[in-house]
Amino acid sequence: MPKQKLLHLILASLLIVTCCLFNTDTAVASATAITYKQRTIHSLDGIGKYYMGREIAKVMGHTGAGWLERASREAEEKPSRIVSVLNLKPNDVVADIGAGTGYLSFIIAPLLPKGKVLAVDIQPEMLDIIKFFQQEKNIINIEPVLATLTNPNLPSASVDLALMVDAYHELEYPQEVMKKIVNALKPGGRVVLVEYRAENPFIMIKRLHKMTQKQVRKEMQAIGLVWRETKNLLPQQHLMIFEKQA
Repeated sequence: MPKQKLLHLILASLLIVTCCLFNTDTAVASATAITYKQRTIHSLDGIGKYYMGREIAKVMGHTGAGWLERASREAEEKPSRIVSVLNLKPNDVVADIGAGTGYLSFIIAPLLPKGKVLAVDIQPEMLDIIKFFQQEKNIINIEPVLATLTNPNLPSASVDLALMVDAYHELEYPQEVMKKIVNALKPGGRVVLVEYRAENPFIMIKRLHKMTQKQVRKEMQAIGLVWRETKNLLPQQHLMIFEKQA
């Protein structure tokens, strides 16, 4: 084979390899990019921001604290059942993300005599309510944590389980927050999401405050969490368990 032709073949091969590498890098970058869409016309209950095809709901403010503490909540939602299936160990560290008034935190805390609950919320007013209840109930193993819209402010590899009850759908920056939650999980740590079932039109909750299991699993997969199980033990909500990859 003439040297000139051989040289052309080598150059062509190098060009193909370079293009393949470039395209692979581009694909990886696209897969990991955080993409949100903003629309001026949107639902009255939404913020006009869309993530993976889902419009993000408005946050329920601290003025709705009374609804979280309503006397009928146990009968309507069975939150005690949520706690009963978490398989908590006495020394676990549990992050209650979007803790609100700490309704779930105060059920969990007595089960962790050597552990603690990190009650995480972006609203200082909610954390003030938790501190008030702490003094009233004399519970010391709940630690209020003020989060930001993009950061739950949890130390790396410090959490055994992150629980989010009717809160994930309101995250304004879901991918950023969830990536930081994954970073905060210990190896083998779990994320438990509880969301009203959007598959059921007869559940009388505002549309954007419900999610389908398919949508939740898609969004958790996007940040590297592995779905392990969905428990159908609640009257109106999905209870979905995900695990951090080793």
